Amino acid sequence: MNSEFQKNDISVKVDGLTRKFGAFVAVDDISLEIKKGEIFGFLGPNGAGKSTTIKMLCGLLLPSRGSGYVAGHDIMNETEEIKKKIGYMSQKFSLYDDLTVEQNIRFFSGIYGVPKEMKKDRMQWALEMAGLKDSRSQVVKDLAGGFKQRLSLGCAILHEPPVIFLDEPTSGVDPISRRSFWDLIYMMSGRGITVFVTTHYMDEADYCNRLALIYRGKIIAGGTPNELKRNYWKHEIIEIQADNAVGAMDTLLKNRIEAELFGSSLHTTVESAEKTIPHIKDILDKADILVNRIEKIDPSLEDVFVTLIEVS
Repeated sequence: MNSEFQKNDISVKVDGLTRKFGAFVAVDDISLEIKKGEIFGFLGPNGAGKSTTIKMLCGLLLPSRGSGYVAGHDIMNETEEIKKKIGYMSQKFSLYDDLTVEQNIRFFSGIYGVPKEMKKDRMQWALEMAGLKDSRSQVVKDLAGGFKQRLSLGCAILHEPPVIFLDEPTSGVDPISRRSFWDLIYMMSGRGITVFVTTHYMDEADYCNRLALIYRGKIIAGGTPNELKRNYWKHEIIEIQADNAVGAMDTLLKNRIEAELFGSSLHTTVESAEKTIPHIKDILDKADILVNRIEKIDPSLEDVFVTLIEVS
């Protein structure tokens, strides 16, 4: 075990981590550190290298090059020790559909080596956490997606690991279930558990303490959500609400102002909102389009990510 982890309170550390599949480089020379109790988000599109990175950190796939430690254990030489110290939830929920809720919990408590005297308490905890206390005999394939998701998380952390890896955990579930799931993640972080979560949902990235943006196997930016917005976004966004949004967009485009529909509003990216807002008002007023609201808004992480991809 690496003593540096005990001293610096670092849960995960990787240096130059690389994974090749033949000539294809899936993960390209990435480095990062994650502290105990941190919610660390790994954000990127499908195929960016998120799942491959998680598999290396979980001891399921050996790196082609580089080094790393998880919970103080070497990802090259101590994979079996790592597996005892982590929880891992894949985007497929990792459950056995033909078993009941209770049978799944019993199975995973055996896999994770939960002591016999603790199994009853952990069973009750998992059932309550998943909201399935009265459904323990229900076959898992008949559960709604949100309940499957919570049960899968419960099964992954029955052994109370210090580090949890969640690979696209909210993929395919409804927005209410996603929000509820993040409440559970906050609860675990509050207990000192380190959470490493991958996602391609840009709105979820704002829930993380820190982020790394990965694209084509490379980390292209990192920091807190606010740091990313502040450091990597050099323009300003104006949001416009008008009675005729489509007409307003066409009018602005004719006047060489790029604008896009966002729901019932328009967004336009400019060098200076202060200088451009009066100009836009004047253009729309002359076109007899009533503007209900026009103001500068903060960029989203999606704006930042798209900008970074364009220059990568």
